[in-house]
Amino acid sequence: MRHRATGPHPGGPYVYRDRCAGQPVEPPLSLNIQCWTISPDRSEGGTLTGQGAVDDADEHLIAEAEKIAVALGRMFPGLCEVVLHDLRDPRHAVRAIENNLSGRQVGDSATELGLARIADPRYPSVVQNYPNRFPDGRPAKSTSIGIRNSAGEYVAALCLNLDVSVLSPVTLALANLVATDTEHPEQPLETLRDRTVRELRQAVEESAAERATTPRSLSREDKKALVRQLHQDGWFDSRDAARTIADLLGVSRATVYNYTK
Repeated sequence: MRHRATGPHPGGPYVYRDRCAGQPVEPPLSLNIQCWTISPDRSEGGTLTGQGAVDDADEHLIAEAEKIAVALGRMFPGLCEVVLHDLRDPRHAVRAIENNLSGRQVGDSATELGLARIADPRYPSVVQNYPNRFPDGRPAKSTSIGIRNSAGEYVAALCLNLDVSVLSPVTLALANLVATDTEHPEQPLETLRDRTVRELRQAVEESAAERATTPRSLSREDKKALVRQLHQDGWFDSRDAARTIADLLGVSRATVYNYTK
């Protein structure tokens, strides 16, 4: 029920609210400032400045954050727990919990991070990807995001707890899938593409350079050894390889094929 305030409360009308219930109620005979607030009766054009307006703004901010918590939790069912903490009431801080993996309930108390933010406004706004653990021992990866009001005070925290144990078997399977023979860690046994003329030319010139000469200046035995090595390495599977090698060595294609025997 709505009531107009009179006497020492200028600027009315106002609505009396119980902070716990959050609903308009009959005005008490004497207001306990720890439990009651007076907010404007906007249905009749009332306005309010001061603590009542701040409380309304904080509540709106937390209500918007609650939508984000619900959406994120439902995006990753069975995988990521999302918890919204109302830091204005640390004894009953858990405002919403979506995709519950920790067994906590709405109304449970704040965690150590929440208490740290309440105690120190300079505490980091975002603590990301830190190792954590669920009550049953499952490993988790967590991120905690502090939410400040317009005055720079922490009023809420949005926490994401990823169940790493669910991903561990997948990680192991993927690691086994991409694992290669450790005997050849750096040197591939094959090239999964057609080799280019430039690469063939480079291979021939490097082989000649190891002998401190040019391809055409190689001795007959060195040319023969080079051609056999190129054949063994699969270069003859490339298009026009024999003709390219012949041009580089200054011999005929027939000679190149004879060198492979």
